[in-house]
Amino acid sequence: MTKLTVLATGGTIAGIAGSAIAHDYRSGEIGIEDYLEKVGGLGLEAELSGTQIANIDSADIGPAVWQALHAAAMAALSDPACDGIIVTHGTDTLEETAFLLDLTLPGNKPVVVVGAMRPADAVGYDGLRNFANAVRVASDPDAAGRGVLVVMGDRVFGARDVYKVRTRGTEAFRGFPRESVGLVTPASLEWFGAPWRSGTDAAFAWSDDLPEVVILYAHAGLDAAAVSRQLVEGTRGIVVAGVGEGNMPESVRQELARLAARGICVVRASRADEGLVDREPEDATNGFVAARALNPQKARILLQLLIASGESDPAAIQRAFDGR
Repeated sequence: MTKLTVLATGGTIAGIAGSAIAHDYRSGEIGIEDYLEKVGGLGLEAELSGTQIANIDSADIGPAVWQALHAAAMAALSDPACDGIIVTHGTDTLEETAFLLDLTLPGNKPVVVVGAMRPADAVGYDGLRNFANAVRVASDPDAAGRGVLVVMGDRVFGARDVYKVRTRGTEAFRGFPRESVGLVTPASLEWFGAPWRSGTDAAFAWSDDLPEVVILYAHAGLDAAAVSRQLVEGTRGIVVAGVGEGNMPESVRQELARLAARGICVVRASRADEGLVDREPEDATNGFVAARALNPQKARILLQLLIASGESDPAAIQRAFDGR
């Protein structure tokens, strides 16, 4: 049997409402041991062992939980008795955790992140099926070499592409620029192509002290004063969730160009769901970086890791974004 390590962080998949039809619920109420006992009756063809990293709403996920999760994942990946990892996670920040792990974990074994849109005692609870699907993916040797994967609603997504698009319903995730990279049920798995990750080394070394990078959300009427209100002491980077293809008001552009000249890295992303942001001729003058296909929250994580690794040259940072 495949031996899988389950790292639990809480979220809706471990949530309880107290009623099968209630709207409100409490995230992170079921511990991993109880959860594995619950899934034990599904007949899954894998030997599961679990570790509770946290048991919280994913809105509360941050550097401390990420650090503990990464350390546990590294320990599991280095264990010859472990064939793969499943991370249970709330859906609100699932895409950020998955992308961070994708950039900082080696690719020698499958790593799958899974969540649910309904609590465990709700009518139509999707967590058990999603978890069974995650076991199917993590048990497949062909899952290695594809980076960190996300399983939701019978679809398999790459961590770079996945993002949450709905607040309700079980089909709440999509992928961009690639849609799903596979379809899965508890009994079957179909990949839409060969593994794409070259080598098994992590793209970035883990940093226990991620630098401060803020996200500036562009909107009609945004002015330069809003930029300074957002910055805190020690801010090293700014990601603009720009309108359209990473655009912003002229006064904001001028202020950000001044900050870029002082050494604060500025990345232009888009607030659009499918926001491909190409580099513009003015970016070289302004000292800006184009986020390409990464949304603002993922662009922030990549920029944090680049700065933590000692990179400050906008041209080098642009090449890193181009390579994603």
